[in-house]
Formats: sequence, C-alpha cells, structure tokens
Amino acid sequence: EVQLVESGGGLVQPGGSLRLSCAASGFTFGSYDMNWVRQAPGKGPEWVSTINSGGGSTKYADSVEGRFTIARDDAKNTLYLQMNSLKPEDTAVYYCATAWGDYWGQGTQVTVSL
Repeated sequence: EVQLVESGGGLVQPGGSLRLSCAASGFTFGSYDMNWVRQAPGKGPEWVSTINSGGGSTKYADSVEGRFTIARDDAKNTLYLQMNSLKPEDTAVYYCATAWGDYWGQGTQVTVSL
C-alpha cells in the first residue's frame, strides 16, 4: 500500500520556523521527483516546491524562495520542507506528493499567527 504521511505542522508565530516531514512507503521513493503543495483556507492548491529524484535539483515558488528549503533522504524514504521566516500568508494545509500527482499525503496544518 502506498503511503505518504506528513508531520511537523503546527502553530507558530510570524518569523518562526517549522520543519515538515513526509514519510513515504509502498513505492520506490528514490525514483520519484517530489512536490510540496499547500492549500490555504478558501483558496485552490498552490505549488510550493519540487525536488528531483536524487536531490540534485530544486525549484521554489516565488512566494517562498529564500525562506523555504526542500530536501530528501532517500535512505529514510523521507521528504522535508524547512520553513523559515514564516508569514501569516503561509498558513495552509501542506501536502507532499509525487511530482506527477500519482500519490498524495493527507496533509499537515501550518498556522502562522500571533
């Protein structure tokens, strides 16, 4: 059974940091490009970042460039998103997914508020 399980979300003050994790199982994680996607309340999904298989190439949305860092540990079948200098507009449910959208996690809530 394919599973992507996100963790690490929570409530943080503006300017704070969080690290999201996504544990993958049931497929050959290391062979897949991976995405982080977020959905804010009342809005559609927003692509956040992509990392290629092997981890040698990363891409970011303009809204998070310079503040977020995507990484992967293929030995642990885990995807990460380090989020620094968080802003209220980063509040959303964050999902990990394969880049082609084959598989999605259930999401983890990130709330940035005083």
